[in-house]
Amino acid sequence: QVQLVESGGGLGQAGGSLRLACEASGSLIRFNVMGWYRQVPGKQRELVAELTNSGRTMYADFVKGRFTISRGSAKNMAYLQMNSLKPEDTAVYYCNVEGRFAGGPTQVYWGQGTQVTVSS
Repeated sequence: QVQLVESGGGLGQAGGSLRLACEASGSLIRFNVMGWYRQVPGKQRELVAELTNSGRTMYADFVKGRFTISRGSAKNMAYLQMNSLKPEDTAVYYCNVEGRFAGGPTQVYWGQGTQVTVSS
């Protein structure tokens, strides 16, 4: 069973940086889209950034110019570089992949999330 595991969350300072990583346990054959979402209590999960198989990136307005999504040299890794952090970036961040892993169908996978807390 494929699992996505996020890491790199924790406590950051306003104006500082954190780098989130997402590692998939399986062998990724092909992906359509990989992305990062975030959610705060009482609100819907929202898209932060996404990367398509063609290399196109898309960022939510509230992170444009501050966050960067990338894929690792190892095909099963994805990253979210977060710079110029703001207290309002505090949330649980989730990794998301729509793709096909070895032995499985094309489907959407979610990680369990990693907490990011930004202090002012």
